[in-house]
Amino acid sequence: MRRFFAPPENIVDGKVTLSLEETRHLRDVLRLREGDEASVFDGLGLEYSCTIEKISKKESVLLVVEEIPPTAPESSLDLILAAAILPGEKFDLVVQKTVELGMVTLQPLYTKRCEARAEGSRRRLERWKKIALEAAKQSGRAKLMEIAEPCQIAAFLPRCSAAKTEGDSLILFSEREGVGFSGIGAAKKITAVIGPKGGWEDSELEMACENGFSIVTFGGRILRAETAAIAMSAILQHRFGDLS
Repeated sequence: MRRFFAPPENIVDGKVTLSLEETRHLRDVLRLREGDEASVFDGLGLEYSCTIEKISKKESVLLVVEEIPPTAPESSLDLILAAAILPGEKFDLVVQKTVELGMVTLQPLYTKRCEARAEGSRRRLERWKKIALEAAKQSGRAKLMEIAEPCQIAAFLPRCSAAKTEGDSLILFSEREGVGFSGIGAAKKITAVIGPKGGWEDSELEMACENGFSIVTFGGRILRAETAAIAMSAILQHRFGDLS
């Protein structure tokens, strides 16, 4: 069944109104017609089986038949990935794959060795949100991964420390020093930080330790930054989430 997205405010009294962009996809790409079946998810975890009632130039209206379980269930692990922004399409790949792996929140970071600059961050954020939406459609998730506003790591680390509650786990992955994966304890909420292509500066590692982060190594392996983000997300979901 074809899947579409509509925010909760567009699902009222058993009817769903699709946006112009979703309508174009329904009508011009998939060539669906009135009376055809489709499913709609609201980005908060709910999904509905629907039939198409009306297709117009700027919007479509669907009738809700029943609420259905999403194809992909959400993980029990509240997993937040904070990753240094990578140039070009590399960060696009991180966005896409972390959605597929059930990430709850992605926090783009500016670090001292980060190649990206703050100029144009709003345009990049909008692009990443579109990629996340398409990935949610394709992977069967009914809950959209949150992509936070890019921020400096010097602001992010203290914020995590201040918000940490009992049972939370704060991890920063490093290629140079730290404990092995066995040093990561079970937790319901994990914040994992991945560095840039050039690695961490000593001052950033020191700041992480000062704010309660455990430094975890890759066991001697040298990984590209985008590989590390995807691989560590999968490993954490396997150990503490639903990829068991």
